[in-house]
Amino acid sequence: MPLLAARDVSKAFFGNPVLRGVSIVLMPGRIHALLGENGAGKSTLINLLSGALPADGGAIEINGKAIAHMSPGEAQKAGIAVVQQELSLTGSLSIAENIGLGAYPRRFGLIDYPALAAGAKAVCERVGLNEPLSTPVGQLSLGRRQMVEIAKALYREPRVLILDEPTSSLSAAETKTLIGLLGELRRDGVAILYISHRLNEVMAIAEHVTVLKDGVRTADQPLAGTDAAGLVRLMVGRDPGDLFPHWQPATERTAVLTVTGFSAGMVRGVDLTVKAGEVLGIGGLVGQGQEELLLGLYGALPAKAASATVGDARELPRNVPKANAAGIAYIPADRKREGLHLIHSILTNIMLPTFSRVPALKPRSRSSERRTAEQLARRFTIKGDLARPAQALSGGNQQKVALAKWMPQDPAVLLLNDPTRGVDVETKREIYIMLRDLAAAGKAVVLLSSDTPELVHLCDRVVVLREGRISALIERQDLSEEAIVSAAVGVEPQKAAA
Repeated sequence: MPLLAARDVSKAFFGNPVLRGVSIVLMPGRIHALLGENGAGKSTLINLLSGALPADGGAIEINGKAIAHMSPGEAQKAGIAVVQQELSLTGSLSIAENIGLGAYPRRFGLIDYPALAAGAKAVCERVGLNEPLSTPVGQLSLGRRQMVEIAKALYREPRVLILDEPTSSLSAAETKTLIGLLGELRRDGVAILYISHRLNEVMAIAEHVTVLKDGVRTADQPLAGTDAAGLVRLMVGRDPGDLFPHWQPATERTAVLTVTGFSAGMVRGVDLTVKAGEVLGIGGLVGQGQEELLLGLYGALPAKAASATVGDARELPRNVPKANAAGIAYIPADRKREGLHLIHSILTNIMLPTFSRVPALKPRSRSSERRTAEQLARRFTIKGDLARPAQALSGGNQQKVALAKWMPQDPAVLLLNDPTRGVDVETKREIYIMLRDLAAAGKAVVLLSSDTPELVHLCDRVVVLREGRISALIERQDLSEEAIVSAAVGVEPQKAAA
């Protein structure tokens, strides 16, 4: 008998159908993949299954019984736990407090902190979290926060576990731990719904797949006998073609940013040159200083250098406004927390960086702002009315807005932190084309990516960091996944200066 099922469910927002007659059945002891492009209806279906939204039609069933109006609390009591792609943690609370949030053990009406600590410690050990339980979650990296979110779900001892892009910010070691854990849960009879755009990962762990396209179920079948290309065809309705745009050598190679002896965070003694017209990749195992490198160059993290040339300046930008003024833009990995103001419109988000350049007493030209935003929306294929709040967009469209908003500033250097994290195959291709087009227009694009094929096929050069230092600089003709991974793990390191 299914532990959880949706039968012919439909959902619309403001008259626009998002799900149309979709069914899915989650069986005990089975990992069930849910695939589809951004905007296909996956998040809405998750919200229906977890009680966060009511269905307009159809039924949600738990253990074969239809539930008319299931609340999130009732879903939790039924053993349904969800790990959302956009985390639901409270940064000021500790790891233990976040894990138990909403399900604290009680003694005499008060929170039983010893019991909470014991339970939190047990699930942290299962997911490989070794930080002190008293650590505020806000101090953790995005990947470690993701592991806290997973531990929070396990603390509730779920019978149904729904994971939305759970590995998008995890290191290879963390991903391996999670996959091993999912195998244990499957053997214990837990029904697992797994949403991911990493198709090789899906092929490796899932047994059954449901595919959504434009709110309609286009496939529901065992994964055996299906390859990744076949899954893409089901998702996009056509053959996948080449994911990456055709590479052409840069025509302009003038240095626009040069540092020697650069240090920031765990980064030590890095020599780096970034050139106009190129896509420079930043690779390595997660947590080796890649993010600190970008943040230091952007003035968002204290940094120092023996020498630095940034445009016409001969020093590092001391803060973000100075970096912006020097022609440097930064697109963060966590678009919802750091890249966008979700409650504001698409138009406002696109134009936000320009507001600081308008004198306080000078009236803004609303018509000019709209024309600029409309042009950028067309250029970056951003779907949706410009008046819609950014939080109403799919993840891929949000990422495009986070990139498009810097274009009116005409930056010389674009620092991108994992820009395709959690976006679908087609949106990835669109972003890849945008980045190559920006480089062809003379921009210097610095791409930090946890996706090694992305670095191999998109970049002109790749700098690999290991323990905060450059372990290799790999030129285009020598780029391969093997070369990047070897440098990342310290196998035959190549000593080079960027």
